[in-house]
Amino acid sequence: MKKINLSWLVAALLFSLMPYQIFAQTSGGWHTLFNGKNLAGWEPLAGKADYKAENGQIVGTTVINSGNSFLATKEVYRDFVLELDVKIESTESNSGIQIRSHFNTDGHTGKVYGRQVEIDPSARSWSGGIYDEDRRQWLYPLDLNPKAKMAFKVGQYNHIKIECIGNETKTLINQIPVAYVVDTLDREGFIALQVHAVTTKEQAGKKVYFKNIRIQTSNLKPSAFPAGIYVVNNVPNFLTAYEKQHGWNLLFDGKTVNGWISAKGSTFPTKGWQVENGNITVSSSEGKEAANGGDIVTKKLFSAFDVSFDFKLTPGANSGLKYFVTLDEKSQGSAIGLEYQVLDDERHPDAKLGRDGDRTLASLYDLIPAKKQARFIHPIGSWNNGRVVVYPNNHVEHYLNGVKVLEYDRGSKEFEHLVSLSKYKIWPNFGLAKAGHLLLQDHGNRVSFRSIKIKELK
Repeated sequence: MKKINLSWLVAALLFSLMPYQIFAQTSGGWHTLFNGKNLAGWEPLAGKADYKAENGQIVGTTVINSGNSFLATKEVYRDFVLELDVKIESTESNSGIQIRSHFNTDGHTGKVYGRQVEIDPSARSWSGGIYDEDRRQWLYPLDLNPKAKMAFKVGQYNHIKIECIGNETKTLINQIPVAYVVDTLDREGFIALQVHAVTTKEQAGKKVYFKNIRIQTSNLKPSAFPAGIYVVNNVPNFLTAYEKQHGWNLLFDGKTVNGWISAKGSTFPTKGWQVENGNITVSSSEGKEAANGGDIVTKKLFSAFDVSFDFKLTPGANSGLKYFVTLDEKSQGSAIGLEYQVLDDERHPDAKLGRDGDRTLASLYDLIPAKKQARFIHPIGSWNNGRVVVYPNNHVEHYLNGVKVLEYDRGSKEFEHLVSLSKYKIWPNFGLAKAGHLLLQDHGNRVSFRSIKIKELK
């Protein structure tokens, strides 16, 4: 008679009795973060919002004047793919999912901080965008990907996928690609579910629901995003493989001045501009326009393009990025062209000149004022990001730190009227060239630039 291995038999019996759901949750390298019954493995942090496990869901409820509240994993995570379903019942509040985050360290007493994937049911519709809680604020506003604003549906469950692999973070909502950020801060941290602070009785008692929370931490494969997703790349003078694949090129490599020359000659200025520490910097000459090194321009001409650049102002500084510069005007000071204004609005007198603020930061200089919110302007001495998009149909957009601040149509009647009211009315066909140089301005103040990248549009 053959002997029966009782230990094997018991194991087989237990396996046969194991619910299929538990097996499915751990297959393919996936692990559940919520068991559907209680909050084991999680802990509340910061505010006083109520979190409960109910009917296979984590339910967070707003509490008046509690501050932002979080339910955080006790475990920290490095590289991962996270998936979960989220529903929010009110358009008057929002929520979010913290990734690689931290709590109660120096400078953040009693607070959670780190990157957050936004859940925004308001008319703004920035769900899936990336916010840096209690630190840098918005990293990826959905002005950068307006088509994705329709991905999140209020009042029903939405499937959210978050990929943190190396320095890259990608988000998808209901399988629609939303945000793409490259960032070197926080290589690991906890994951947390947010209930946002509310301040009125009407906002209190509103619920946000989370379920089917699972994570994969090995054998990770990033989603292949389609062409046309703008990448917020916080690594200076660096392009991702995705950016290179889809036509982006660096105009400044952080080391040389290749591709740039003086607006007044055929070589790069011998003074007034320095390349150091990955930045290209124009020196101060006590505010004397083009009196030191003078403006510099790209050797190449551009017609339709998406150009992005980081800039850092010193107190009271003035500069700009000009486009469609032809150099035909032979002007005495700075070369003539459409200008994305780079300015310290508080200290430089130019901000008070012109019409209706059309000489302030990110404006189309002397033509159209930028509509800015103070929260999207980084302090003087910090890096800001500027962006100009010129479409093949001559529609133009200006962005500041990811938020669109103005748009216009080059060559339209409205544009021509604005030119007729400006200092540029003396120049025939101002701003209407089919192609032109890009220009960095020497306005006599110390200003630094980096991460200047461009994609030509067709």
